[in-house]
Amino acid sequence: MFSSDVKNVKNIDSEIDSEVDVISLSPNEINTEINTEMNLKLNSGKSVLKPNQLLSPQELSALNVKSNVKGTFQLLGHLTVMVGSGYLWGTNMGNLSDRWFIAIPALVLYGFSFAIMFAPLHESSHRTVFTNNRANDVLCWFAGLLSFYNSTFYRLYHKWHHRYTQILDKDPELSDRKPTNLKEYIIEISGITWWIGKFKRHFLTAIGNFENCPFIPENSYAEVIRSTRLQLLVYVVAIAISVYFQQPWFITYWMLPLAVGQPILRFLLLAEHTDRPNTDNMLANTRTTLTLAPLRFLIWNISYHAEHHLYASIPFHQLGAAHAKLGSHFECVEKGYFNVHRQIIANFGEKTGNSAA
Repeated sequence: MFSSDVKNVKNIDSEIDSEVDVISLSPNEINTEINTEMNLKLNSGKSVLKPNQLLSPQELSALNVKSNVKGTFQLLGHLTVMVGSGYLWGTNMGNLSDRWFIAIPALVLYGFSFAIMFAPLHESSHRTVFTNNRANDVLCWFAGLLSFYNSTFYRLYHKWHHRYTQILDKDPELSDRKPTNLKEYIIEISGITWWIGKFKRHFLTAIGNFENCPFIPENSYAEVIRSTRLQLLVYVVAIAISVYFQQPWFITYWMLPLAVGQPILRFLLLAEHTDRPNTDNMLANTRTTLTLAPLRFLIWNISYHAEHHLYASIPFHQLGAAHAKLGSHFECVEKGYFNVHRQIIANFGEKTGNSAA
C-alpha cells in the first residue's frame, strides 16, 4: 500500500526525526509549524482558516503547559484502578460460582485497565505526560509492554498518522480496513484482528522485516528491533516463571484480562476516524466524542480526539479546556460512544446500497 512513498522515506523521516513535527514540537515552535504547513479548509472549502485564527499564540502557549503533578496523579490513578480491580479479580476468581458478581466486573475493569494502558502509551509518545522527555519515553515503553504495543515502533507509526491523517495510501491507520458490515464490525470489536495483527507485527519486527513500514526510517531499524526483542523477552520470562511455579499467572493476570478489555478499547478507538472523510482538513477528518468524566479519566481524555489532532502539543489534562475553545469549529462532535456506534452501524446499510447501485 505504501510503495509509492518508499522512495521518499529518507527525506520524510529526516523531517520526522528532527523533532520539528506535530508530535514533539516545543510550545513556541508548534504554532509556527502548524501555521505554515497545515492550512485548514472550513465549510467544505468555502473559507480558509489557519490554526492561529482559532487559538492565539498566548492561548496555545497556556494550553501547551505540561504538568508533572497532573501527569503523576493521572498515572497513579490509572495504576490504582489496575491494582484494585486486579486484587478483586485475583481473590475471587477461584470461587466464580459464588463470587461471580464480584469477580466478573473486577475482571472487566482489570482487563480494561491493561488495554487502556494504550492511553498513556499514546500520550507519552507525544512526550506530554511529563516535562522530562526521558520520563515520557520510559512510561511509553512500559505502557506498551502492558498493553501489547511496542512503544518504539508505535511512536514512528503514530507520527505518520498525525502527518497524514485520513490520507489514502499514506496514513498507516488506513491500512487496517474499517468494518463495512455487521460481521466485520463484530470481528473488529472482538479484538481478533488486533491480536492477529499484533502477533504478526511483533514477530516481523523482531526478525527485522519492515516491509510496508515506510514510517520506520532505516536508521531506526536497530532501535526498533532491539526494543521489540526486549519486550518479547519480558513476556518469555513471565511465561517461564508461570511454568516453573506451575501456575497460570501469565494467562489469568495478563493475557485473559487483556483479551477481555480489548473489545472496550476497540469500541473507543473505532469512533475516532471511522466514517470521517479522506481529507487533510483537520476540522473534518477526526471525531470528538463527549462522554462521562469517569471514562474520560480512565482514557486520559483521548475522547477529545479532534482537538488532539489539531494541536498535538496540548497535554491530555488541557484537552477539556481546548475543547471549550475549539469544539464549535469541528464538523463532528458527538454525544456518547453508543451514539457514534449506532451511526457507524446504520451507515453499513448506506454503504451496501451505494455499492449495489
